[in-house]
Amino acid sequence: MVFIPKYRRKVLFEALRKDLGAVFRELARQKECRIEEGHLRPDHVHRLLSIAPQYSVAAVVGYLKGKSAIDIARRYRGRSRNVWGESFWAWGYFVSSVGRDERKVRDYIGKQQQEDIGLDQLKLFK
Repeated sequence: MVFIPKYRRKVLFEALRKDLGAVFRELARQKECRIEEGHLRPDHVHRLLSIAPQYSVAAVVGYLKGKSAIDIARRYRGRSRNVWGESFWAWGYFVSSVGRDERKVRDYIGKQQQEDIGLDQLKLFK
């Protein structure tokens, strides 16, 4: 599963990345799902999920995006409730079932993490 913050706001998303991992894990647990692999890039989210059969993919993705947006609004924007017109995530998402290609997807997500580590190290030398 891949989705992006609205307008790919990198500056805002950079500050939230560290906290969002725990938020996504808790929300997935509430829907009886498990995050197998995942990485928060500066401008998008990669997740490899195991979804319980009683839930549709759309329901789980909608739940993750919606509840995480509410959490972001409460923690970082000082909102006590969801306000019409306020959204953090862009519309849509990409989802693919992996089946026999699971190893490739896990490797791809792992490489994204290594790429971020390399970029962070380059920033130290600037």
